[in-house]
Amino acid sequence: MLMNNDDYFGILDEIKKQIRKAQYQAVISANYEMIMLYWNIGNHINKHKSWGSKFIENLARDIKLAFPDITGFSIRNMKYMAKFSSTYPEAEFVQRALHKLPWRHNIVIMEKVKDSTERKWYITGTIENGWTRDTLVHQIESNLYMRQIAAKKTTNYTKLLPEPHGELARQTIKDPYIFDFITVKGKVIEREVESELVRNISKLLLELGKGFAFVGNQYHLEIEGEDFYIDLLFYHLELRCYVVIELKTGNFLPEYAGKLNFYLSAVDDIIKKDCDNPSIGILLCKNKRGMIAEYALKDVTKPIGVTEYKLLGTLPQEYEKSLPSIEDIRSRIAIEMDTTVEEGNAECDM
Repeated sequence: MLMNNDDYFGILDEIKKQIRKAQYQAVISANYEMIMLYWNIGNHINKHKSWGSKFIENLARDIKLAFPDITGFSIRNMKYMAKFSSTYPEAEFVQRALHKLPWRHNIVIMEKVKDSTERKWYITGTIENGWTRDTLVHQIESNLYMRQIAAKKTTNYTKLLPEPHGELARQTIKDPYIFDFITVKGKVIEREVESELVRNISKLLLELGKGFAFVGNQYHLEIEGEDFYIDLLFYHLELRCYVVIELKTGNFLPEYAGKLNFYLSAVDDIIKKDCDNPSIGILLCKNKRGMIAEYALKDVTKPIGVTEYKLLGTLPQEYEKSLPSIEDIRSRIAIEMDTTVEEGNAECDM
């Protein structure tokens, strides 16, 4: 019987998929065993602290003698194990969540985040987004939790959108956004900032967060023979809606809300499909002037959020000192699960 090429390559592809899946599961299983081993060793260390400062040094030396070919049991790393066990005393939480993170990610969160609620948020974010270690460091040092969760946001999302859509939309935006890949030289011009955002679209999408898909800039709408142009148009894959972003280089003005309300009405009428959720707007300003923005949004009919953004030349000192290198930026863009696994070894049609 002659072999059919299509059948053969179909079988080959299926086998390759199964091999890759097995390799991935093996990596995950190995990481689970390692994390639990480190946690248990940390427990032993913490239970015998009274044995003195040389206890860990002796353990590290004797483990190295017994297992000369394995790594990971330096004095420093064993101190991390002890801290890991005391930071997360519940084995169930380690088994449920922390084993999904590479050890180096766990160290970063443990060392840089002191609040337990904030720490759990970064753990969840890393698992869901597949952040590399460099990306995780940057997110923590740029105060992502404070900007996305703890910040006082100026929106009418929960008022105009049904739950849970309204709250999810509110959680999606940040205040402020940090566009640290744009350097300010002289007077800031809106079109130049927009061009830089589009030119650096990968970095912009990283800062906007998970779920944003770029549709276009200066997106053209023709209404009664007149031309209108939306600064930036996105589609959010989880919110299942269009996101209209307007960029302003100065202070917020009440008339900005009216214009964005107009754009949202047009997008909902012209572009939005029946299976899409209502479009939302984000107005990015250098200064949102909270009380003025709140009054401006009080009686508009479309869901709008007003927030601020910072450029490289306008960042506060606490942000500037944590800016990543070019190499870090390149690695942050590669947000793929395969990258996370590698480190661990060391709906509507549009």
